[in-house]
Amino acid sequence: MTQDILFLSDLHLSLEKPEITRRFLNFLDTRAKKAKAIYILGDLFDTWVGDDDFMPPNNKIRRQLKQLTDAGVAVFLQQGNRDFLLGERFAQDTGVILLDDYAVIDLFSTPTLLTHGDLLCTDDVPYQAFRVKSHTPEWQHNVLSKPLLLRLLAARWYRLRSYFHKRKKSNDIMDVNQDTVISVMQKYSTLRLIHGHTHRPNLHQFHINGQAAQRFVLAAWSKNSGEILCWNKQGHQVEVI
Repeated sequence: MTQDILFLSDLHLSLEKPEITRRFLNFLDTRAKKAKAIYILGDLFDTWVGDDDFMPPNNKIRRQLKQLTDAGVAVFLQQGNRDFLLGERFAQDTGVILLDDYAVIDLFSTPTLLTHGDLLCTDDVPYQAFRVKSHTPEWQHNVLSKPLLLRLLAARWYRLRSYFHKRKKSNDIMDVNQDTVISVMQKYSTLRLIHGHTHRPNLHQFHINGQAAQRFVLAAWSKNSGEILCWNKQGHQVEVI
């Protein structure tokens, strides 16, 4: 085991994307075992309708994650906009540690803020309104009380509706709002932020009150490749999986 800390997000695992699932399972069985800790910053799954969903490939992923955490690798998971219904049962089944929407970690002596990224896209007002509603206990209880088959069908319909809604939105609206980024980083007293969600991998350099700040955007995985951000005492680098 090395001192490597690995960050990844937006795998969108599903039965319809077997190449990504195979790549992720291979990652868990090889590269991940050499790391000290792994942070999955949201949208591990393309949809998640409840911890009682054991449809493929969910069981394989549960088992591999459990093997990894049992081997001593710490795995932390933030919920994304696609899998925000991931809950305590999933955490117990896999040994992963669920993180809040915003989490500050000590990354080699530098406080670093982690988030999925959707909360930073404040220009997308309709989505933010839906997010508030869908994260209430009442809304989630109402959804999770429905039969599994009905939830699976509803998830497919929501994905299709979301696809057409995104086509009508400008790229700027679906990206983060820089004023929101600065405000959140000030709130959590950090000068480094790592997030996913936007599918626009990059390193943004800027200033907050005259101090140099960084925003790392993680890449979404595709059927052709996946990327992780690796951090150790020597610094950081992007690794292609």
